[in-house]
Amino acid sequence: MEKLWAPWRYEYIKKIVSENQDICLFCKIVSESNDEKNLIVYRGKKAYIMLNRYPYNNGHLMVIPYNHFSEINVLSDEEMLEMMKLLALSVKILKDKFSSDGFNIGINLGKIAGAGIDHIHIHIVPRWNGDTNFMPVLGDTKLISQSLEESWKILKSEFEKM
Repeated sequence: MEKLWAPWRYEYIKKIVSENQDICLFCKIVSESNDEKNLIVYRGKKAYIMLNRYPYNNGHLMVIPYNHFSEINVLSDEEMLEMMKLLALSVKILKDKFSSDGFNIGINLGKIAGAGIDHIHIHIVPRWNGDTNFMPVLGDTKLISQSLEESWKILKSEFEKM
């Protein structure tokens, strides 16, 4: 496998994956008021929606409860219901604004399952017919064709209408 030099990922390793982190990144982000900087597109009563800073595809969103939990079984009924409603709303908006053909939706519970942050969240990754092109297949490289700032502007304006 070829290696692609991506020094900006070091910030991810330092801030997110570090075992010594004193405060949860999601808890820190939601306590701040700069939604554009933090890529938050919607704030609900029990949960919020933000763009993934290290997306698998354009429009990769996450639904995150305000309360810091690492296990799904401790979420309240209200938190679960709002998270599911925000998931459905996210899918609708991504279909409308990004013309997504399908979605990968998932929750990684525990470090061994791929959870880089110990705060439960739902990933919503938009997919398009033919989005697996020669780059990831032959070059083990993923192309992201839209900036996070542009994605944020599009999605923020749509969520504000809801």
